[in-house]
Amino acid sequence: MAPVLPLALPLQPRIRLAQGLWLLSWVLSLTGGITLFCSGHLLVQLWHLGTFLAPSCPFIALPQVALAAGAVALGTGLAGAGASRASLDAAQYPPWRRVLGPLLMAGTAGGGGLLVLALGLALALPGSLNSGLEEGLGSAMAHYKDTEVPGHCHAKRLLDELQLRHHCCGRHGYKDWFGIQWVSSRYLDPNDQDVVDRIQSNVEGLYLIDGVPFSCCNPHSPRPCLQNRLSDPHAHPLFNPRQPNLNLWAQGCHGVLLGHLQGLAGTLGIILAVTFLLQTLVLLGLRYLQTALEGLGGVIDGEGETQGYLFPGELRDMLKTAWLQGGVTPRPASEEAPPEEEPPKEDLPEA
Repeated sequence: MAPVLPLALPLQPRIRLAQGLWLLSWVLSLTGGITLFCSGHLLVQLWHLGTFLAPSCPFIALPQVALAAGAVALGTGLAGAGASRASLDAAQYPPWRRVLGPLLMAGTAGGGGLLVLALGLALALPGSLNSGLEEGLGSAMAHYKDTEVPGHCHAKRLLDELQLRHHCCGRHGYKDWFGIQWVSSRYLDPNDQDVVDRIQSNVEGLYLIDGVPFSCCNPHSPRPCLQNRLSDPHAHPLFNPRQPNLNLWAQGCHGVLLGHLQGLAGTLGIILAVTFLLQTLVLLGLRYLQTALEGLGGVIDGEGETQGYLFPGELRDMLKTAWLQGGVTPRPASEEAPPEEEPPKEDLPEA
């Protein structure tokens, strides 16, 4: 039976194919290394920002799968470079002849599967960041005051560092701080009538003020930072509450982190797509080169006509037989039942 997608490969085309594969394999190794770097960078970013992501957010799976896919792509590129170079040397090819088949299977099943999975995650998971950051930032802001509570004692430091590093304030803006108690009760004077009035006026007994932490202040502002009584238009001369960006960071941390992480995920997705294309080309080329050399009995410099192919004809026939045996073939017409024989007529007696 004829093989699947055959391609005639005499000596000179085989040499050019091996040389092209050698170069393409090194490019694949380079993109595999870039994939490792980008996925590792995204993983480190998520590790640093883990406090501000909901524990149930599945976005962490993207860099983990991409890391494994990049490692397999790097290994496939190095193996492809070695095999294509050995196919030009009769002394080096015999060891590769024994392992090239398993390498192709591992690269196709393992590397291809991981790359497809990583590409799917790069397309699907960035949407989960919105709700993950919404929940994580809200929880971190609620625990900002809990500097002495086990498990939350670092929330204040991490949130201050986040706002200073990313030039953001609150979840969606600086007014988010007005709706939570971010000052620890330890630092409130219970004898201060203003403190008592604010706590008693709140249904939940929280001390709410129209102020923000110091990390919301813009150090590039020409005037001293204004943190308290931001809703009172008469509290601060020459301060316009409609233009808080002159004093505070205008952007919320949710939008800043969402754009930052989605940008990293988009870059990683592009690199994964390029890596998948290169790995497909390398594996196809290695398969054609392997089957062409097997047709010559592994003789590198054989002058005879040979052809490479993807799958042998027997595999196609086997798959076709399995498909037909699965019930796809039309059922044969039911045989007609033989006509019933009429009962023999009894001879009437003669009158």
